[in-house]
Amino acid sequence: MKRIFTMLLIACSTITTASADPTSTAPQKKPENVIRIMNTLIDRFGAKERQIYSVNRNPNTGTIESSIRAVTFYCDAPGSYIPQVVDCFTKDEPLSYQFMHLTNSNDQKVIVDVLTNNGQNNTQVHVRTLKEEELWFMCTKNPENPQLRDVYAISWKYVENKRVASGSVYMITSLRPDLYQKNMSSAGLLSDNKNTFTIDGRVGYDLNDSLYVVYIADTAEELNNVKDSDFVATMPVVNKRFTFSIELDKPKVGRIRTVMPDGSLCELWTNLDFVPGETYRITTHNGYYDEDRDYEQRVGRYSGKSLLSELQKRGVDDASGKIEWDPREEDGVTVEPEIHLSQSVRDIEAWRFSLSPQQEIALEQKSKNLRSCMKMVQDAYEVIANIMGQGPAFKARLGIYVDQQCDEILKRNKELDKAFSDMVKSIKATNPPQSFLDEMYSEGFKEILDVFTKQNNSFNEFFMARGSLSKKAKKTQKYINSLTEKYMTEMTKHLRVMK
Repeated sequence: MKRIFTMLLIACSTITTASADPTSTAPQKKPENVIRIMNTLIDRFGAKERQIYSVNRNPNTGTIESSIRAVTFYCDAPGSYIPQVVDCFTKDEPLSYQFMHLTNSNDQKVIVDVLTNNGQNNTQVHVRTLKEEELWFMCTKNPENPQLRDVYAISWKYVENKRVASGSVYMITSLRPDLYQKNMSSAGLLSDNKNTFTIDGRVGYDLNDSLYVVYIADTAEELNNVKDSDFVATMPVVNKRFTFSIELDKPKVGRIRTVMPDGSLCELWTNLDFVPGETYRITTHNGYYDEDRDYEQRVGRYSGKSLLSELQKRGVDDASGKIEWDPREEDGVTVEPEIHLSQSVRDIEAWRFSLSPQQEIALEQKSKNLRSCMKMVQDAYEVIANIMGQGPAFKARLGIYVDQQCDEILKRNKELDKAFSDMVKSIKATNPPQSFLDEMYSEGFKEILDVFTKQNNSFNEFFMARGSLSKKAKKTQKYINSLTEKYMTEMTKHLRVMK
């Protein structure tokens, strides 16, 4: 509970190509309207503490080759901001050389290729993954560097009976795929997919990782000696997915490592065989990973063809003794873990691994809906808080504003109650292990109770400031107290069973 197309995938009738030419030498203007609405969504509604932001520079020249910024947002759908998205993209469409609008009746997925290292490395950003999402998208020439292109995209879907828009804003600058792939092909540097090695990654439910780095070496010994700063590319995590592609002329060895929130590198990593023409599918978890069993048996560590050392295969770096993420045990092949997970964590992960993609998506959406409801409860008190911050003169108007907000406060709390109850019911329907239920009641219920407690304290502050509460305010506080009692009783009942 606590817990981003190859070129553009242009294959649908809703795509419109604008008059701008990426090869034109005419000065390029920035799509100011699109940039303005994006910044507005980020500043007013963006979850900036969880945003993805990365920059890649050419290791020889130091010039920027790519940058990615992705920010999720939640805003009122009936408000003026979502309609402004349509207006802004429509106004700036003449500045683009690729333009797209997809509605929720189209199942097209959209992926952006982000090229670095003179076009040899490719990170893919999934900007539309679900049919339910509406997407507005454009590519423009970069005003400063003709070798770069800028991508602007906003995708969202409606939740809470279409009252809230839940989406993401993407601002991407990258080497132009048309230019670099064409140049590399004519120079004999870009071959067909037979030489491409790809990492197709997912982040497990128990992690909030936002960025990984990739290392490559010719031999196991070289891999042991790579410095922390020797990574060749970054893999931003967007919508719980990350990817990396590179052209290889022969098998190599490589490493994936997490960038922590403070910018440091995780002490755990995973070593892999990088094989031309192959794709490694991996899901990362807290202290281990779900390996690509078919890959490992055909061309990896269990195939007899691996370039990794025996210690690296077992999860230990030869030189430093540091630990690799441990793959999960399957098919009778045992890898002794260097980190011993508790049985409860294993039970929770086994349950999580058993969920279907549909169940995962449903639970994730319910979680987002719950967070959105919590925020709207908080927002319902902002008008009153602003009045109280104006000094002694506020007292004469406080009662009026409290009464005016009571209907909104009641409405948002009823929605929060429904969202939380729905979340609990949906989780229980998947038959989670007892350890997860215990955590849900001990942590999740504490969080929801904290929301109600803070509201009750606010009404107490209103009373102290005014000396009284109106009937409407008393009724609202009484309802909040009834929710507090409801969830306190349910939590206490479960915790007694735990003992």
